[in-house]
Amino acid sequence: MKTGYDDYAFIADLYDFVPGYAYRGDLNFYLDCCRSANGKILELGCGTGRILIPIAESGCYITGLDFSEHMLARCKQKLQEKPEEVQKRVCLVRGSMTDFDLNETFSMVMIPFRPFQHLLDVADQMACLKCIHKHLEDKGRLVFDFFQVDPRKMFGSKFTEEEAEDFSWVDLPDGKQFRRSHRISAKHWSQQYNDVELIYYVSHPDGQVERLVQAFPFRYFFRYEVQHLLERCGFRIAEIYGNFDKSIFTDDSPEMIFVTEKC
Repeated sequence: MKTGYDDYAFIADLYDFVPGYAYRGDLNFYLDCCRSANGKILELGCGTGRILIPIAESGCYITGLDFSEHMLARCKQKLQEKPEEVQKRVCLVRGSMTDFDLNETFSMVMIPFRPFQHLLDVADQMACLKCIHKHLEDKGRLVFDFFQVDPRKMFGSKFTEEEAEDFSWVDLPDGKQFRRSHRISAKHWSQQYNDVELIYYVSHPDGQVERLVQAFPFRYFFRYEVQHLLERCGFRIAEIYGNFDKSIFTDDSPEMIFVTEKC
C-alpha cells in the first residue's frame, strides 16, 4: 500500500501545519461518533494523532494503527506533551490496515480523512473490511469518509498541471516556512485511480528553498461501489452523510461519509 507517508520523514514534520488538515471540519463529527460508541475505539491510519489525541482527551480509550513509522513517531511525541491520564487512554500500533490482529474487539472502528482510498485493489479493500469486521463487537460500528467524485473535474488537462493551494507561506517552529501545490501526474481510468503529487516548497532561514514531493496513487470510489463492498463484508449502512455537519448526501455533496453497523 503505497501512500507516500511511509517513505519520507518530511511528511510527518509538515503534516500538522498544513492548513487544510489542521482546520479540516471532521473532528467534531468523529468526536460525536466516539462519544456515542460507549466503548473502545480503533482508528486506522491514525497518522500524527490529529483525530486520535482529541478523542483520548475527551475521555475515550483509543488504539491507533498506522503503517508509517514517521507518522507514529510524531504522534508519540505529541502524546508525551499531554497529561498522563490522556497518554494512558492511547495504544499505538504499527501495522497494515489490510492485515492486522490486535487480539481484542472494539465498539467502533473509524478511518478519518480517506486512508481507505489508498487501497487500490478490491482484494485489499475487502481484506481491510474483513479485518475490521473481526475486530468489532456485535453491532459495532465502522465510520469512514471518502471524497465524492465530481465528474466536472475528471476530464481535461488542467489537473495534470501543478496548482498552488489556497494558503500562503506557513511558519514552522524551527524558523522555516513552507507552501504547497498539487497535481495529478497520470489518470488510470480503467483502474479507477490517479497518480497524485503533493509538492512542498520549504524555505530555510538562509534563503534556500527545497522542493519536496509526496507522490502516491489514490483510488476514487462511487456510492454504490462502497455499498456493495460493505455488504459483501458483513456491514449494514446506517447513515450516509454528504458533509461533516451530517447533511443529506446529494449530487453536490463534497463528502461521502458512511456510518455502518456490523451484521
